[in-house]
Amino acid sequence: MSFENRTVMLTGASGNLGKAVAAAFAGRGAHLVLLARQIEALSAAFCALEDAALVPCDLLDRSQTQTSLETAVQRFGRVDVLCHLAGGFRMGEDVHETADSTWDFLFDINVRTLVNVAHSVVPHMIERGGGKIVNVGAYAAQKGVAQMGAYCASKSSVIRLTEAMSAELKEKNINVNCVLPTILDTPENRAAMPDADPARWVSPQALAEVIVFLASDAARALHGAAVPVTGLS
Repeated sequence: MSFENRTVMLTGASGNLGKAVAAAFAGRGAHLVLLARQIEALSAAFCALEDAALVPCDLLDRSQTQTSLETAVQRFGRVDVLCHLAGGFRMGEDVHETADSTWDFLFDINVRTLVNVAHSVVPHMIERGGGKIVNVGAYAAQKGVAQMGAYCASKSSVIRLTEAMSAELKEKNINVNCVLPTILDTPENRAAMPDADPARWVSPQALAEVIVFLASDAARALHGAAVPVTGLS
């Protein structure tokens, strides 16, 4: 699965998963366009990467997502793959007690960011004649879970948007799919759940391999898939 002479745009690039996905694509020869809110975080994470554009971007601002696309095109000529990794998690409130701020946070970071980046990148891919889009949902989004209603609803929206975009774009040679991971093995999750067995979780590197597959020509027959990535959980 070579990505030589292909440009891959990653949102949420400075996070644990973003760094793993960037490394996986870089190892396969891709040009990288790496988006995160803070340029300092991008610079710290990717100072050693030469074939990459580091682009600070607030994905809730459509003008900034459009500028990010323009930066990618100026640097590499096109965007062939969009991996939308940006997202967030909160839990602990019953649905009837969930604060407006929680609803707003989760639907902004998990849903509106996807809508905004698609607004910029999809017309470019249509004009270019094709592309690949991989979104990150969540395994928990497949059904409602107590005290996770807002999170499940927001990540379920990612699945439904993936399916809708696939139905709209597959005839235009654009594959749209998503992954549904369980708990990722990150330092933050280990600290939050010290009694859990992280060997049963999904490593960012393992999830990155699935994302790379979905972005490759090997997955050209997949449209609108929501792929569970569960490790041993």
